[in-house]
Amino acid sequence: MNDYAKNEIIAEIKEKLRLSFGSDISEASPTAIFKSAALVMRDIMASKLVDAELRSEKSGARHIHYLSMEFLLGRSLEKNAFNLGVLDIIGAALRDLGFEPADLFEVEPDAALGNGGLGRLAACYLEAMTTMGLPATGYTLLYEYGIFKQKIVDCEQTELPDKWLDIDDVWLLRSFSESYDVRFGGNVDYDWIDDKMIPVYNGSTVIRAVPADMPISGFNNDVVNRLRLWSAQATSEMDMDLFSQGQYLKAVEERAMAEVITKLLYPGDNHYEGKMLRLRQQYFFVSATVQNIVSEHFSHYGTLDNFAEKHIMQINDTHPTFVIPELMRILLDEHDYGWDEAWKIVKNSVAYTNHTVLSEALEVWPQNLVKTLVPRVYDIIQEIHRRYELEIEVFYGPDPSTRQALSILYDGQVRMANLCVAACRSVNGVSALHTEILKDRVFHDAYSMNPKKFVNVTNGIDHRRWLAQTNPALHALISDLIGDSYLTDAERLEGLNKFTGDATVLARLDEIKLENKLHMAEIIRKTNGISVDPNSIFDVQAKRLHEYKRQLLNVLHILHLHNRLINDPSFNIRPQTFIFAAKSAASYVMAKRIIKLINRLGEALNNDSRTNDRIRVVFLENYRVSLAEKLMPASELSEQISLAGLEASGTGNMKFMMNGALTIGTMDGANVEICEQAGRENMFIFGMSAEEAAELTRNGYNPLGIYDSNHNVRRAIDIVRAGFGGESFGDIAQSLLLTDTYRLLADFDSYCGAQELARETYGDRVKWNRMALTNIAGSGFFAADRSVGEYAKKIWMV
Repeated sequence: MNDYAKNEIIAEIKEKLRLSFGSDISEASPTAIFKSAALVMRDIMASKLVDAELRSEKSGARHIHYLSMEFLLGRSLEKNAFNLGVLDIIGAALRDLGFEPADLFEVEPDAALGNGGLGRLAACYLEAMTTMGLPATGYTLLYEYGIFKQKIVDCEQTELPDKWLDIDDVWLLRSFSESYDVRFGGNVDYDWIDDKMIPVYNGSTVIRAVPADMPISGFNNDVVNRLRLWSAQATSEMDMDLFSQGQYLKAVEERAMAEVITKLLYPGDNHYEGKMLRLRQQYFFVSATVQNIVSEHFSHYGTLDNFAEKHIMQINDTHPTFVIPELMRILLDEHDYGWDEAWKIVKNSVAYTNHTVLSEALEVWPQNLVKTLVPRVYDIIQEIHRRYELEIEVFYGPDPSTRQALSILYDGQVRMANLCVAACRSVNGVSALHTEILKDRVFHDAYSMNPKKFVNVTNGIDHRRWLAQTNPALHALISDLIGDSYLTDAERLEGLNKFTGDATVLARLDEIKLENKLHMAEIIRKTNGISVDPNSIFDVQAKRLHEYKRQLLNVLHILHLHNRLINDPSFNIRPQTFIFAAKSAASYVMAKRIIKLINRLGEALNNDSRTNDRIRVVFLENYRVSLAEKLMPASELSEQISLAGLEASGTGNMKFMMNGALTIGTMDGANVEICEQAGRENMFIFGMSAEEAAELTRNGYNPLGIYDSNHNVRRAIDIVRAGFGGESFGDIAQSLLLTDTYRLLADFDSYCGAQELARETYGDRVKWNRMALTNIAGSGFFAADRSVGEYAKKIWMV
């Protein structure tokens, strides 16, 4: 321990406490101490940020701009201290000040800037880019309340505001001088001056985009990058005339309407106003970002001719697609480029990552809505569409079906994914299977036109956070066995394969898992009031609640187990704790019903004295990064059970694997590559393949036939229909019997068989721990550093 450094940190915390909060250490609250420590870290990173940007500017290196509607960062104090190499020092300083570091880390809320895997991936990638020394900036909106704080009330999901900025604003570096105006609505006329078409805006509303930056630290280096967060402000504070007339609400109406853009992530879009707000969010975010990038480039170089050489903008899913027509608008209208010159710049500076094969998530927006909201941008989209249709006709001839599949404007809709495919230099999937599905099905016609455009980059995670930081005992074991160089070269984890036959190592791994389970059991006792057996199998399904992820298949299996225990005296099972953690979109009715079913099921089974020594069901409220950091190290069976062909990749599956959980899953998304890295014999694979699932659909699927012929399925669905606590879930049962869109019943028997094999295997502790260590050894491939390296080589050319 460096006592000088520790004493210096203590002095700086005291100084921040005095100057920023007017407090002395003797009267300081934990929140004030946390904020003071965070400000000390922020100052260190701010200095490194300036130096890193000066080096980058001097080198002329190409800059990576990562655009995502989500960046799910989690907490920052412990992470930044870890990356900066001062975690031990700051921990000792806090103890000397009379505070336990772990308690202070808990004071910090999760930064509410995301919802699920999309946002967590973006956060992992930005950290990896920074650690690898790549000049990069992330961009998103500064959501005041995030998506929501989930509260379970009478077994139902209730959405509450997540007021994270009350505490976590300490990380923000505000920059009011760099604001940009974003124009909405009105109409556009066109004048011709010197043979150039000049757009003239009439009746538009202008909203100001103001940036705040969160510094992102690299691991064990001097590089810090920015996450730029845009907040919306009215261009006028208040109408003084209206206020003086007593019309107080109307006087501040413009400001309130402007600021609503950055209040919430993903407002419900099942009504016109929600769709309008989502579109406003997306265009506001993109316009501010592109204006910022172009402005800084032009001020530095005095030309945009070299823009594509110096910048690559990565679109993370379809939400930032407006970057394409917005960059065209700026080049055409503000910098006098002709169409062909501007289009060449755009096509060489924008790339697209697809994250889904679900049609509902391949965004489409009503043409009238886009035209109303951003009329000039809509005109540009129309021209892109017209020219792209000419390309299609040259390649395919006058084929109506191909034109229908590829068109950007079709049936009154703007198809954002097709706009990305038409314009971007690269289109990538996020797992090997997913990319093949994009080529073969989702974008097959576009792939045939330009095969070289389509590449694969399998997702990766920040292994420094998700292993070393969140599971320090496992990190210590790994470091003892192979050293800690895996922190910057994760594939060195393969060296653990040498120890899969070492009884001492396997016993130590078992002890580490039990300690993590004991910690998680205590969290469950405190938050849920449920006692769980730490020696039971911790079977975890933690992810966004969506029907395709098939939490309901898990429920049917639990009902099947419970029914067998009640009705078959000879049947017995190893105790199993089923842990669910998930948020549903606020307007997703069926997903919220499934959450209620899980909670009602838990109430019933946890109080059933006949079986509660062998089955427990836990639903963890308000799933978020900081909760996942405690759950992943304690998990033993990782539920990755989506219908094959629908999960693009997954990243939770990688985090579970890295922490020694064994996957029970379908051959879907990155599960396929997990199988390649760990070996099928070290997983519990079940169910149809993607090809078999597609074939079942083509041949006609009859879930009612399965219900009639399969006693176990019938009994489980009948229990769902009957319900719990006097409440029927007949709507869920009916959905399964009439459509079963995600083929739960077709995979039911196979899933139950895989669960039985997992319970049997768990009884052999040496075998289970050998399988767990093999999974950890194979997890290095799924580090974000590898993914970012592939992006850099295949797409960004940096």
